[in-house]
Amino acid sequence: MERPEFDNIKDYAEFSKYYWYREELIKICRDHGLKAPSGKIELNKVIEAYFAGEKILPEKKPGKKKKPVVNELTPETGLIKCGFTFGNRFRDFFSKQTGKEHFKFNVDMVATVKAVKENGDDSFTLGDLLDVYYGKNTYAVYDKSALQWNKFVKDFCADDSTKVYKDRLSAAAELWKIVRDSDMEKVYSTQLFEKYKDSLPG
Repeated sequence: MERPEFDNIKDYAEFSKYYWYREELIKICRDHGLKAPSGKIELNKVIEAYFAGEKILPEKKPGKKKKPVVNELTPETGLIKCGFTFGNRFRDFFSKQTGKEHFKFNVDMVATVKAVKENGDDSFTLGDLLDVYYGKNTYAVYDKSALQWNKFVKDFCADDSTKVYKDRLSAAAELWKIVRDSDMEKVYSTQLFEKYKDSLPG
């Protein structure tokens, strides 16, 4: 089943059957006067609300205010108030808090910081972000659907049946387009390849 135009889709259940790139979701939201956050999970929530009859509108940006400077970082420090970034100052802070010399921010921390900033959540602290690191708290989860294409290509190239192609990446991309624009599950299988191999570029 080919993917229809967005305006021809009747409800969110039908919409969810198809694969949409993040850029496509942003365009849909903007074209319909809706809030267009940067993450796919948040974009899907806006579109789900749209199908339910609720329009989540873009937030009006207030005039720029001078940010207060926070010299000392503590677990009680507000993430927005201290102007959080993924730079060395904050990496050092979390390194001391966790006892890990080479501290690395995980993907859920990255997704959380993005969501906190988008929501303007002044109550969220560095201690709350530490809880996300330890898995004690969930605020926003990394959008793993962004990895679907990578896994699809990896599985395609790992299948001995696809060795007949000189340019396996192009063949994988063509097969992915078929899957992406359909209501099929977005995973690679040998059965899928056998079904569509005659329509793939040699």
